[in-house]
Amino acid sequence: MRRHNFKKLQIWTESMNLIDDTYNFTSKLPDYEKFGLRSQLNRCSVSIASNIAEGTSKKTNKHFKTFLETSLGSAFEYETQLIVCFRQKFISEALYKELEIKINIIQKKISNFIDSLGN
Repeated sequence: MRRHNFKKLQIWTESMNLIDDTYNFTSKLPDYEKFGLRSQLNRCSVSIASNIAEGTSKKTNKHFKTFLETSLGSAFEYETQLIVCFRQKFISEALYKELEIKINIIQKKISNFIDSLGN
């Protein structure tokens, strides 16, 4: 397996952009969510990009896929927390839809990348 340069992977770049968006909106969450949703959403967004990057250091596609699957899990966790924010009226419908589209695109791209690596 040839190692990937994570900085050149579109899924990593889009995940890094999601981190910026996430930190921007979570800074506006209520103070009582500092150690709840704010912390969890920030950690999830960082986990998505970090696991992609860490996976590129692995010698086999099998090991790389494990990190991509962890990244994908964090992406689904992020989406759930985003839904919680919307249901609790912490974010506008417009922002919710914008971030939902972004996380869904990232989920699909990570899934497709995992599939492209084969068994």
